[in-house]
Amino acid sequence: MGWGGGCHSALLDIQKQLRAQISNFTFNLGFSGKFYHTGTVEEDEGDDLLLKYVDEFWWFPHMWSHMQPHLFHNESSLLEQMVLNKEFALDHNIPVDMGYAVAPHHSGVYPVHLQLYEAWRRVWNIRVTSTEEYPHLKPARYRKGFVHNSIMVLPRQTCGLFTHTIYYKEYPGGPKELDKSIHGGELFLTLLLNPISIFMTHLSNYGNDRLGLYTFVHLASFLRSWTNLKLHTLPPLQLAHKYFQLFPEQRNPLWQNPCDDKRHKDIWSKEKTCDRLPKFMVIGPQKTGTTALYLFLLMHPSISSNFPSPKTYEEVQFFNTNNYHKGIDWYMEFFPVPSNVSTDFLFEKSANYFPSEESPRRGAALLPKAKIITLLINPADRAYSWYQHQRAHEDHAALRFTFYDVISARPGAPAELRSLQSRCLIPGLYSTHLDRWLTHYPANQVMIIDGHQLRTDPAAVMDEVQKFLGVTPHFNYSQALTFDPQKGFWCQLLEGGKTKCLGKSKGRKYPPMDPEARAFLSRYYREHNVELSKLLHRLGQPLPSWLREELQKITFASMSRG
Repeated sequence: MGWGGGCHSALLDIQKQLRAQISNFTFNLGFSGKFYHTGTVEEDEGDDLLLKYVDEFWWFPHMWSHMQPHLFHNESSLLEQMVLNKEFALDHNIPVDMGYAVAPHHSGVYPVHLQLYEAWRRVWNIRVTSTEEYPHLKPARYRKGFVHNSIMVLPRQTCGLFTHTIYYKEYPGGPKELDKSIHGGELFLTLLLNPISIFMTHLSNYGNDRLGLYTFVHLASFLRSWTNLKLHTLPPLQLAHKYFQLFPEQRNPLWQNPCDDKRHKDIWSKEKTCDRLPKFMVIGPQKTGTTALYLFLLMHPSISSNFPSPKTYEEVQFFNTNNYHKGIDWYMEFFPVPSNVSTDFLFEKSANYFPSEESPRRGAALLPKAKIITLLINPADRAYSWYQHQRAHEDHAALRFTFYDVISARPGAPAELRSLQSRCLIPGLYSTHLDRWLTHYPANQVMIIDGHQLRTDPAAVMDEVQKFLGVTPHFNYSQALTFDPQKGFWCQLLEGGKTKCLGKSKGRKYPPMDPEARAFLSRYYREHNVELSKLLHRLGQPLPSWLREELQKITFASMSRG
């Protein structure tokens, strides 16, 4: 608190004046109860006057002591602070049901401090907050909103008034700078270009020279004189609903790396570290050998992966599912803190990332420097392998329909059949998915492995992988792997001549694909395989043997027709 009496009556007068130009205009006042009656006699009288007219304004809770939430890792400390502020509000008849709160210095809102969101919901039932920090502080016109943990976060705009701007004559760059901003400059353009603007200024801008009041009265007059804009004020909860009606695509956040922005790093918990983010990802697709690659990678002394997920075994599946909305704290909990940041390589393998539309964009926002590894086998074999995998897991459609029925199903076919069909066929549209990844990641950060070669000559492939990652020391896979004739694939050689192989579910033996299905798939993937060969050529990558065979079929088919 700590408002002078004169300042309070000026607030009421100006509020009345502004309502003539902005329907429903109401000041929204933030309070930190700890500072009530801690000022001069005049300031304490101002506090009392404000509370006497409590119903004239809207109110929102700051923290009880104006402390920064991200400094408190323990949720109970935050709860304690909020409860004190709530008791203060109830004792002084300040309304507690607006559903809006603001964190001091934007702390904990973005980058997200989950403990703050939890405490807000539990104590205050907060459903709306705002920040200038998402996705980045500058330039202001790019600010966006997002929803996290059911709390709507609105973008806040800047108005040129800060804690230190308290005297008109001492405004940075001189008073002309402030007036220029109001009369057609930055502040005017902010209102003109944003359908919804939220401004927050500091207590000092309302005391002293009352720059806050001066600025907004003159801004409203200038807008009225020079535009036909009709301004209207809504309470925060209604404003948030309105905002996300206008910008529904912003509801989903795009998490960025807090360590790539000095300002974000400063308001991020010291107990968190970006060293827990992976340096590379194995993105799939499924049934191309990703689990074998995963196990070979783990044999390397400098490479470690995420902890297993109870739901998806070794996969985190963050970027392609609703797990993404749990935030980066949730993601980072899956990774150990590396013992040596410069040499240790953390990675994750989630085979569903490859065909996912969201994953490349989300991945590049959080892990722009990560290296990306994908494996490709003949898409026809991949589709058949997925079908057999589903049969082994007793998928109803896979047991009921033949493979040919599945891949050749028409649009009117039963939903379960269509669903299985798309899981068989869509991941094999390699060029489409690779194009998407290469839109978000530079080509020198993407490695494309021939899955057939990984199966027949893993040591050679793993040598290339080590070079691509730049990982040291060099690990000799020739000595560490041995071919198991019973299993039909390469396994890890342990001490004493024992081997450690992939589990039962891998390398299953099943009947060969019937020729009709193979011919159908050759036709289905023909254009995509041509596009893939062009893409690999552009990247200067060799064509896998299976792709050369498929391209020869095309040449042969066209010669036969001729």
